[in-house]
Amino acid sequence: MHTQVVIKPFEPALAEHFETINKQWINDMFVLETIDHQVLEDPQSHIIDKGGKIWFAEHPTLGVVGTCAFWNKGDNSFELTKMGVLKSARGLKIGEILLQYVLNEAKSLGINKLFLLTNAKCESAIHLYQKNGFVHDKNIMQDYGQNYARCNVAMLYKD
Repeated sequence: MHTQVVIKPFEPALAEHFETINKQWINDMFVLETIDHQVLEDPQSHIIDKGGKIWFAEHPTLGVVGTCAFWNKGDNSFELTKMGVLKSARGLKIGEILLQYVLNEAKSLGINKLFLLTNAKCESAIHLYQKNGFVHDKNIMQDYGQNYARCNVAMLYKD
């Protein structure tokens, strides 16, 4: 199953998947915030044009089912953000495949600081992040946690 998933970089034709996938999981658990609408509806100007990256996970029969982004926060620091997998593909390890791919990308890009913001309700995601080298970090929470009303967990990647 792992080798069947193809990770693709952002291209404008895939932008609709970025919005659809992320709106699905956010709406299932939370409320879309203004920042979500801005980024999801125009990832080109909010992420790509500002030096960030977006990837998509494509399953051979289900199509594009997952996505993840690095949002450039300046000073070679990036937020791992908008990582989601469609309900129809959950349980297939797509999130793990995608996360491991983007963490390898972070190493090859020489990123200084990679962090993420989430919510304690996202227990399986937090477990996945911990399993792959992220640790809880109070400084990240202080510096970036106010960016989202739903954020009550901040983690830093320790490779």
